Amino acid sequence: MNEKLRIQQVIVVEGRYDAAALSAVVDGLILTTDGFAIYKDKQTQALLKELGRQRGVILLTDPDAAGFRIRNFLSNLIGQEYVRQAYVPAIPGKESRKAVPGKEGLLGVEGLPPEALKKALLDAGASETAARSGRAITYTDLYQWGLSGTAGSQEQRFAFLRRLGLPPRLSKKALCQVLNQLYTYEEAQELAEQTEE
Repeated sequence: MNEKLRIQQVIVVEGRYDAAALSAVVDGLILTTDGFAIYKDKQTQALLKELGRQRGVILLTDPDAAGFRIRNFLSNLIGQEYVRQAYVPAIPGKESRKAVPGKEGLLGVEGLPPEALKKALLDAGASETAARSGRAITYTDLYQWGLSGTAGSQEQRFAFLRRLGLPPRLSKKALCQVLNQLYTYEEAQELAEQTEE
C-alpha cells in the first residue's frame, strides 16, 4: 500500500499535522479548518461550499467530541449532498509530538498509521482519479497571467476568482492548489486570458 491514492474530492482535516500525515498517503487537495477557527473564517467557508459543489468534500476529523462538532458544522455548511464522511477508529494513545494525550486520550488523524487513513477514505467512498497530465500551474504562471505581483494584479485576481465562483481573497498558495485540482494548465490559462478581456 505504498502508492498514494489520487482522490477527486477535497479532503478536509482539522490541522496542519493532520494534513501532513494525510499528504503522505493522498495525492489530492487537502484543506484544514485550523480547528474551531473555521467557525469565523468566512473565506474558507465560501471555498469549501464552492469546492463541495464542484468536486465533493470528504470530512476526516479526529474521533473526539471536537472533531465531531467541526464535522457537523461543515456538513451543514457545505450541504449533506456534497459531503462524504470518513471516520477513523478511536484508538487510545497520543501523538509522538505531544507531551500528553488529548482531552479524550485518543489518537487524532495525525497519529494514525497510513493504512488506517487510506481505509477511512476508501470506506467513505473516495473517488480515485487518474493522474493529471500536463504541467502544474505555478506562482510564475499567476505572475504571467497578471494575477500576482504586478500593477493591478489584485483587481485582476479578484475578477478571475469571481468568474470561477471562488472566494476573492485566496492566498497565492491556495489559488495554485485549487487551480491545479480543478483545471489543467491550458484551461486555467484560457480562463485567465478571458478575464483580461
